[in-house]
Amino acid sequence: MEKHISNTFTLGDLTARYIIEENGRPVLDLIPTSKLGDVVELKKSNGDCLVQCKLIGDQYPTGYSGGVTLRNSGTVDHMHLVKQDVRKLTDEISGKPRTEIDTILADDAHHTWIHTLGFTEGEPCVDSKTTFINGELGDGSLGPGDGSLVTGPGDGSLVHDIIPAPGDASLELLSSFSLSNITPFSEGESHNKVKIHRIRSKWSDEGWLISETAESLQLEPAWAYWPAKSIRYGQIGTMPVRTFAPFGALEDTEAGVVWAASLAIESSWQMEFYRRDAGFNFSGGLADREFGHWIKTIAPGESFTTPTAILTASTRGVDDACQRLTSWNKKFLALNPASEESLPVMFNEYCTTWGTPSEKNITDILDAIDGHGIEYFVVDCGWFLEDGKDWGNSMGDYIPSDTLFPNGLGAVTKKIHDKGMKAGIWFEIDNIGKFAHIYNQEELLLKRDGLVLETQNRRFFDMRKPEVKAYLTERVNGTLKKYGFEYIKMDYNDTYGLGCDGAESLGEGLRQDREASLDFVRALKKDIPNLIIENCASGGHKTEPLMMSLVSQASFSDAHECTNIPVIAAALHRTILPRQSQIWCVIRKTDSLKRLAYSVAATFLGRMCFSGDVTELTKEQWAKIDEGITFYKRIVPAIKDGYTWFFGDRGPAARKLEGWQGILRQGGGVTYLTVHVFDNAPRSFAIDLPEEVAASLKEGIVGEYKGTGISAMLSDRTLTVTRDEDMEALALILR
Repeated sequence: MEKHISNTFTLGDLTARYIIEENGRPVLDLIPTSKLGDVVELKKSNGDCLVQCKLIGDQYPTGYSGGVTLRNSGTVDHMHLVKQDVRKLTDEISGKPRTEIDTILADDAHHTWIHTLGFTEGEPCVDSKTTFINGELGDGSLGPGDGSLVTGPGDGSLVHDIIPAPGDASLELLSSFSLSNITPFSEGESHNKVKIHRIRSKWSDEGWLISETAESLQLEPAWAYWPAKSIRYGQIGTMPVRTFAPFGALEDTEAGVVWAASLAIESSWQMEFYRRDAGFNFSGGLADREFGHWIKTIAPGESFTTPTAILTASTRGVDDACQRLTSWNKKFLALNPASEESLPVMFNEYCTTWGTPSEKNITDILDAIDGHGIEYFVVDCGWFLEDGKDWGNSMGDYIPSDTLFPNGLGAVTKKIHDKGMKAGIWFEIDNIGKFAHIYNQEELLLKRDGLVLETQNRRFFDMRKPEVKAYLTERVNGTLKKYGFEYIKMDYNDTYGLGCDGAESLGEGLRQDREASLDFVRALKKDIPNLIIENCASGGHKTEPLMMSLVSQASFSDAHECTNIPVIAAALHRTILPRQSQIWCVIRKTDSLKRLAYSVAATFLGRMCFSGDVTELTKEQWAKIDEGITFYKRIVPAIKDGYTWFFGDRGPAARKLEGWQGILRQGGGVTYLTVHVFDNAPRSFAIDLPEEVAASLKEGIVGEYKGTGISAMLSDRTLTVTRDEDMEALALILR
């Protein structure tokens, strides 16, 4: 099996190796630089091309692949390497030096592919995308090349003059990334050494990490190395984090290396773990024709670029790999309003009024929370209600209710501002409830099979239409400006699944509609530059990297007052930055001090957001809340820019919780630990602090927030927690 290393690049603490296989096509390896000495050179496997594509008219893949995968189709068989360009740039967001490596491939049918691997200095990850061009590069480099390195122009240009192909080309698959030769630390099949990690998600139970062996998924090769086995998974529809988070990872448990990827995508997506021989292959991007009904037709001379994938490799386990991926979003935080730097405490009145906010009840709430350190106040759904209707079926017209707000919304924002708080308001921008008048303006709505696309309670704006953009700009932007709102909660409470009319396929219609929706958000940010944006989709169904790059924060879940809130909040450290994760703390007048501490302590895992019976609390209850707010403000530096360690011994159920959970976070000069005890936990248990954390501690425990029957003691590296009752919480600041 002939293969050779073409080019090698050091990208931070990662090394990208481009290997030319026997067939002449390039393969991408990504390896922690510290582990290069352990690599088994040129693993005995057929690495797959770093671009995976299928064009209509080309042969479908062999090896019983029909309906399982479109990888390694006839399109890939016809590709050959042209050259590799390296461009030195400046990152548009961070201003840091950036390197982009373009690997250019072509075929004899006048098609070109450019795979771009990007690295911004200081980041522990790289980004990957693929551009398909229906034509040839007009620079004379049309024939097979040797993979030689060419220094690019350095001005950020990607393609040269294009010589158009003679006809249209229709894509059925185009990958954002494809990694091969996993694992390079074993020459053979790596029996019982490889784990597959995915993150499941459902309503009010987001962030569920599942880890399975390759053997349990039947990802062992057959005795003959030619049938293909693929685990193709993803999400279909307009909620990209509904079934799975757009994430996947492979782990070599013997070598201690994890390869991980996430997708910055708002439409249907897929990832694949694929195997034919001794090596694993891992790819992802837009959901293909088989999985997501996606076909994209490219006219001669035109191009199409995939969504961005974020890739990394780690020697510290899957939790570390996840945090390396989420760090990609850090640079975008500098674009947020200045008020976000202190991670202000919030109040959202939804779990107080349950969809019927009014000037009267908001006034009462404001008086109750005044002086408690709350800086944002959000008026949630229902402010537009017509008499006799319910909020869940009424969004779309967005005319303030005269009954609920007899003095207008402006009177409410003035009261919020008079209390020294920023004012926020709720919109469900893309969707229309069946009681809204605009529900019947079918020329503005999405269709499938020529019929208006509707679910039981909602229809959907066609965000591609200029008339829709104009309407929403008037109703959304206009309302924010007219009444002085500085914060918008963007909700999204239904999905239309496979796709919509208006393009060459249902999946492409969906992709275009979602891109238009993102363009609306971009235009909103430009129109109101200091606007604070909350991303919400029935809680956490849109917490993927692309949307998170455009917003200040996100609703972590719709688990408003559930006991599994700390479990979800902790799990989301693997998918979004904690400083962007807004966690509900719903207070009830019947809450004991123990229950209050349990709820408040959960918000230490992200952003603190209160709601509930705040007009009916006792002095003792408020004292416990105030104590928690003070604690939260002390740990903000670590929430903003820290690193998380996970501890615990928890049962298998998501809602009937047993055991305990501990989350340690350090950063910004602050170290803190949050512990939640569930049912049937040991009376006493120990947490061994990581060596690097223990070495930094000089004073020990210097701050504490807890329930009524729980305590902790620190001795050397070991923290011992003792509890008297179930469902307790404890948080410590360590110095």
